[in-house]
Amino acid sequence: QVQLVESGGGLVQPGGSLRLSCAASGFTFSSYGMSWVRQAPGKGLEWVSGISSTGGVTSYADSVKGRFTISRDNAKNTLYLQMNSLKPEDTAVYSCATGTFRPGSRGQGTQVTVSS
Repeated sequence: QVQLVESGGGLVQPGGSLRLSCAASGFTFSSYGMSWVRQAPGKGLEWVSGISSTGGVTSYADSVKGRFTISRDNAKNTLYLQMNSLKPEDTAVYSCATGTFRPGSRGQGTQVTVSS
């Protein structure tokens, strides 16, 4: 079955950076578009970024465009999210998901807290 395990979250000051990773197993990773989604306290699920199966096409929510970079290593079955210039409003649980724009299976997530 699909397994997605995120890591790399933590507490960071505004303006700082974090790199999230998502280890995938139980399916043919290289055949699937993937995405990152987030959920802030008391809010709904928000799509953050998506990437095609080959990594050749990427897309971002306006709220993170220019600050976040999604990438993947199909040889390692791993998805990444590089987050720079973090803001307090980026505080959320970040999860990776199958599907480029419509999240399918999701991992448990990793907490990102941006605070001074």
